[in-house]
Amino acid sequence: MASGDLLLRTHAGAPVLARAFPCHLHLRVPARRRCGASPLAAAKVDVADVVGRVRSGSADQKLRQRDAEDGLSFSRVVTKRDGADEEGDVEGEALQLGAVKSVDEAGGVDGSYLSETRFDQCAISPLSLKGIKDAGYERMTEVQEATLPVILQGKDVLAKAKTGTGKTVAFLLPAIEVLSTLPHQRNQLRPPINLLVMCPTRELANQVAVEARKLLKYHHSLGVQVVIGGTRLTQEQRSMQANPCQILVATPGRLKDHLENTPGFSTRLKGVKVLVLDEADRLLDMGFRRDIEKIISSIPRERQTLLFSATVPEEVRQISHLAMKKDYKFINTVKQGDEETHSQVSQMYMVAPLDQHFAILYDVLKKHVAEDADYKVIIFCTTAMVTKLVAEVLSQLKLNIREIHSRKSQSARTKVSDEFRKSKGLILVSSDVSARGVDYPDVTLVIQVGIPANREQYIHRLGRTGRKGKEGQGLLLLAPWEKYFLGTVKDLSVSEDVVPSVDSSVETEVENAVRKVEMKSKECAYQAWLGYYNSNKTIGRDKSRLVRLAEEFSQSMGLAVPPAIPRNILRKMGLNNVPGLRSS
Repeated sequence: MASGDLLLRTHAGAPVLARAFPCHLHLRVPARRRCGASPLAAAKVDVADVVGRVRSGSADQKLRQRDAEDGLSFSRVVTKRDGADEEGDVEGEALQLGAVKSVDEAGGVDGSYLSETRFDQCAISPLSLKGIKDAGYERMTEVQEATLPVILQGKDVLAKAKTGTGKTVAFLLPAIEVLSTLPHQRNQLRPPINLLVMCPTRELANQVAVEARKLLKYHHSLGVQVVIGGTRLTQEQRSMQANPCQILVATPGRLKDHLENTPGFSTRLKGVKVLVLDEADRLLDMGFRRDIEKIISSIPRERQTLLFSATVPEEVRQISHLAMKKDYKFINTVKQGDEETHSQVSQMYMVAPLDQHFAILYDVLKKHVAEDADYKVIIFCTTAMVTKLVAEVLSQLKLNIREIHSRKSQSARTKVSDEFRKSKGLILVSSDVSARGVDYPDVTLVIQVGIPANREQYIHRLGRTGRKGKEGQGLLLLAPWEKYFLGTVKDLSVSEDVVPSVDSSVETEVENAVRKVEMKSKECAYQAWLGYYNSNKTIGRDKSRLVRLAEEFSQSMGLAVPPAIPRNILRKMGLNNVPGLRSS
């Protein structure tokens, strides 16, 4: 058999595509692994050796986040992870990979993570290679180089990988290679779903589907569909019937809706050969665990499972035990310390009373716009309704504002996301739907208003700038009582910035803009703000203090008296009969 010949073999009952290589991928596990050491600690693999061999041998449950943003139901906000080592005691053999830096860029991927291996050197079918070439990809990223050979072997893989490192192609490409070997009938009305990809947000799901269509350009027998909510269930049902697909990209909540309400859907899921959980840590952070468990129980046990995650906390380990085979491979493509943030980003923070935040924000934005003609700013807010409020205030101040959050329709979110991705001279006010996975090139400044949910969320938000080797700026705007959060990021070189002295005429301009915002927006923002900080373990502990802080927020919106909140909402937040809160 010649080098590079296609091989079709089975793994756990499913066909797997591979190629004949002049050498095999050998994982060198120290002898102590056989003596009962923890699998991850024991399986320290010489990845330089592995990569060298590869190179030489081959060429919505509706989103809980939405509920939280409306002040209805709140997952606990954690500001510091437990001190346990993220990578300890993970079952399976492990690969450690140090990201090799490069100044090149390719195909929308952060060029600093490109390897020296070209796609045409690897065990990839001609049809996929043509699609890759048309997409503008030439060299593989470190993530793709490390995971592709293992996935093509049919192994389950848990990969720790940052966004912007090519992880989407890393799981799509080998999965498509597997699917391309299966028999497909082009005119089949309800073909089995062979590849199921679950994503935490609609934006990320859409982005994955776009990437899949690029790779499927010459695989005419394969199709892809997205089910993500934000549209009518019946509309998605008609779309799936009119455009049969073997690849389905979905958010867990909407996937569960189809499982329960779409005739024949559960039968189609019985054809799943490859399951992918993208941004696994974020999926679990957003409260999708039960949905994921139900979906996993509805698909065949004999399948290949791929988990890609920027971090590997305890919950991800738990779901990996549930979803994956015991001999899965853990592949770490993130160097120690590299996951923290981009070195090109200048990180600053300001501490000021809440009633000064709008004026400070306006002052910072005006200066940034004046200094950079190609400005592109993302402002992250704590909840959807606070996002809406901030966007309305800044729009009144004649800034070029777009807003995106979970309360917007999916069509509106897609339109804004596409416009912001392609344009410059825009300011996007966003909730955390844009914090991870979504690629917005050339962002010059990221501002985070209010305390992030945790250290990881601060890092992921900041990661929207400083991409592809370019410089960026980050600013965290806190109230005095939020300053404790800085202790969780003290190792990230976040420096204090001087609070600007805002001219009285500017203060008046901002006050007038706040005054013009509709009362309904202020009421919704107050309710969501109260819910968000009530769920914070540090701030929400003292309810009397929480009420006083909420009054400060109310006053920052120009309200003399805080808005009343419906009694049923207060009950759901556990704030019924708390003195100082008005109910309606």
